[in-house]
Amino acid sequence: MDRGRAELTRGRVQLGDGPVDDARETLLLAVSLLAAEEPEQAEAARLAAVDAAWAAGDLAGCLKALDGPGADRSGATADYRAGMRPLLEQRPDRAAGPLRRVMVHADYRPEHLLRCAVAALLLGDVVVARRAGARALAVARDRDSAALQSRALEYLAYAELRAGRHAQARAHAEEGVRTARRAGRGNTAAHHQAMLALAASLVGDRATVTAHAAAALTTARRHGLAQAATLAEWAVARTDLGCGRPLDAADRLGPLVLPGVRRGHFAVWMLAVPCFVEAAVLAGRLAEARAVVADFARWAEFGADPHAPAQLARCRALLAPADRADGLYLRALARHDAAGGDFERARTELLHGKWLRRRRRLREARARLGAALVGFERCGARAWAEQTRGELRANGVAGQQGAGAERRVGGELARLTPQQLRIARHVAEGATNREVALSLAVSTRTVDYHLRKVFATLGVRSRMELARMVDQQGR
Repeated sequence: MDRGRAELTRGRVQLGDGPVDDARETLLLAVSLLAAEEPEQAEAARLAAVDAAWAAGDLAGCLKALDGPGADRSGATADYRAGMRPLLEQRPDRAAGPLRRVMVHADYRPEHLLRCAVAALLLGDVVVARRAGARALAVARDRDSAALQSRALEYLAYAELRAGRHAQARAHAEEGVRTARRAGRGNTAAHHQAMLALAASLVGDRATVTAHAAAALTTARRHGLAQAATLAEWAVARTDLGCGRPLDAADRLGPLVLPGVRRGHFAVWMLAVPCFVEAAVLAGRLAEARAVVADFARWAEFGADPHAPAQLARCRALLAPADRADGLYLRALARHDAAGGDFERARTELLHGKWLRRRRRLREARARLGAALVGFERCGARAWAEQTRGELRANGVAGQQGAGAERRVGGELARLTPQQLRIARHVAEGATNREVALSLAVSTRTVDYHLRKVFATLGVRSRMELARMVDQQGR
């Protein structure tokens, strides 16, 4: 019995700051040693083993850890296990009932509140998830337990992200990093760093995203944290997409979302599908985009993500022929109204505005792009807002902020047209002509033509000279 308790303690330490595959095996050993005489402790070890397998993205390991009798045959723990198994086996109709009972019967014990938060997230009830996470955090603070605080903050930050409340998620994750480090929970800190990267990707701050993602990936690769790694990679890809680099975003996301052994964490990769579809379509990789839409449709039908139905309609609009795309964009916007969230709605409005502009429906495009700009500015998505201003300028409307940006350009760059200036800035950042064309929704020939005009107007002879001039005068 003493050995069983020792293995449980060792497994928990490894789960907090060590290779999670090792933690799972240690915890399963503790289960076998404690089952006969301390069934409640054995059950705690079993659920911790499930957590370890989950962090590793090991679906078979999760199912194996769930096997066996439990001490709590009728309470919240039993319901949690009864709901997790069919969910992992892709039988969500059998999972919903037990997981809802976990949500209803959670008390003020921290472990029960954290299970309640997990159950709510799995069912897409972000309101309950946020409430349970906040209650768990309050209890952890009352107990002055940094380890419990860091875990509660992890679920709370993730719930805020799922709700589209990125600023709140960032605040919780920043506190989570500090408390996790204080508690010696490096793996939890890595999850918080990944969520900070994802929150920063909305803003489009590449340096901040890169720093947080690198910190998360360093620990994730060393300790086998597939969930943290998938979140961090998604954050970098979303930054690429917001900054007008769809090829880079598609290259990074492809291995995570397309079928194969490299696919990302089983509970996370589906969340990144809408980003991948958008990036792949803009990059001209339509077959790859179509390959994941059917899987995403099944995910949206399950109802675990309130934004998924609108995102699905947006994905279908991106891939649809012209006679169907407009209606699908409008359907997506209607579904955004039900789900809420400025960022996702603004992304759909931006894509719809681009689509309308390419078809010379300029008045409708102006209205849609203007609404997208307001949405991006409201949630602080600076890179996406700048992308939208560029679309408005290309649509023939400078706008107050867009015009101000143009007036700030000095020297020879002031002689360029708005379209030429946009192309010059993309080229100065290292984009190829094809990447510029994809980002601006124009043909490569159009980029070639304008770039020749840029070179002639500025008197430069190479892309390197152009980059130096833009750096000196235009930023």
